[in-house]
Amino acid sequence: MLGHPKGLFVLFMTEMWERFSFYTMRAILVLYLTGVIFVGLSNDPQVIRDRALEVYGMYLLLVYISGLAGGFFADKVLGSRKAIFVGGLVMGTGLFVMASPDLIYYGLGLIIVGNGFFKPNISTIVSGLYPENDARRDGAFTIFYMGINIGAFVAIFSAGYAESIQNWNIGFVIAGIGMIISLIIFHLGQKHLGTAGFPPDRVVTAETRLAVADLRDILVWAVGMTAAVLGVVFLWNHGLSPLWDMIPGMVKLIGGIILIFVAFGGFVSTNRDNTREEWERIISIIILSVFVIFFWAGFEQAGGTMNLFAFEQTDRHIFGWEMPATWFQGINPLFIVILAPLFSMLWGRFDRSKYPLSTPAKMGIGMIILGLGFVVMYFGEGVASEYGKAGMGWLVAVYFLHTMGELCLSPIGLSMVTKLSPTRRVSLMMGVWFACTAIADYLSGRMEAIVHAFGINLWATLIATSIGAGVLLLFLTPMLKKWMHGKA
Repeated sequence: MLGHPKGLFVLFMTEMWERFSFYTMRAILVLYLTGVIFVGLSNDPQVIRDRALEVYGMYLLLVYISGLAGGFFADKVLGSRKAIFVGGLVMGTGLFVMASPDLIYYGLGLIIVGNGFFKPNISTIVSGLYPENDARRDGAFTIFYMGINIGAFVAIFSAGYAESIQNWNIGFVIAGIGMIISLIIFHLGQKHLGTAGFPPDRVVTAETRLAVADLRDILVWAVGMTAAVLGVVFLWNHGLSPLWDMIPGMVKLIGGIILIFVAFGGFVSTNRDNTREEWERIISIIILSVFVIFFWAGFEQAGGTMNLFAFEQTDRHIFGWEMPATWFQGINPLFIVILAPLFSMLWGRFDRSKYPLSTPAKMGIGMIILGLGFVVMYFGEGVASEYGKAGMGWLVAVYFLHTMGELCLSPIGLSMVTKLSPTRRVSLMMGVWFACTAIADYLSGRMEAIVHAFGINLWATLIATSIGAGVLLLFLTPMLKKWMHGKA
């Protein structure tokens, strides 16, 4: 496959179908919450909107932060391959459960836990296909990223179908089928993955398919995790939720700070064997991961506020036919597929020039481009306020700029984590990367309510945070390059 191992194509197809599943669900979640779950919650549409965006943000927070646990268990116990199977089975179960409105929180809980085992570990296996200093690795992640976005683009049709017939439940069923296809492809293609993704104590032989004992182990883990999640959600719905609401906000804040320190202490204790150079590379990953919070907090408005903007404030009529609002979710992945090869060639040309761009510089530029997209969104909202609705061209332009920003940051960042991480810590550090993404995703769901409470325009806020963070990252680039020791 374009000079890459066959295993990359297996992972490409596995991730494509998993992302088809994920983005089908993401595209309809907020619309499902506002149109079905929270109907009757209040006579004020803004209250329903804020509640739906809060659930959306919390879901994204937990779905990515669970990657810390998934990465840890993969590094220490399961290995990346088993973790992918366990995560996929639990996620698929959750998607089918989502088809019942009464069980929505049970389904979300299963998807959150399953994704934590699936998402960081498939990226780890991509890096495991290549030797440490193989120059093909950045290109491999760009190709892999195209698979993600082909799946996301195809997902708009399943989401659009559910929207057009006003049957959101069928969308969740289709998403669950996509997850099953993903696992089948991964199982059948394992022979092309070599030794990548086995648990730490696995003695690798020429036979790389799962043994029966391994399959039994996977089912035990999947059933156990499913039972645990269902039990926690049941207790939450039947007693724990009112108790949580009774805890004062200051106590929650102090508890959160303590939890962060405990997590940091645990992280340091599991990395006591790192050398000075390894610590500097890990710190570089953490710093860049923190900056990524500013990027994804803006970018993930696509599934929330911008999704509602498309549904409520965009004129979607084409020759008398009204395009489903969920189809706008496909513009970004379509642009990714078109532009990714061009960006891959662009980075190659820069790397061979007198002025190669380092990873932090590329990511800083991406954040600035994201901010420019919000400049367009600011004026588009003004048009909608004046004329009732805005033309579709405004959102298309925003997604075009956001896609260019994403290509400067996301695949570059995934590759960076695998190159800078100590080999024995790759899945854990990938979990750290996705944990920061989780914080950003939660902020994306809460951002509108927060800025409105202070009387500030959402898009103006995102312009300032995106461009400001990008400029600061460019300023810090020389220091980060030194700590990376030439590896990114």
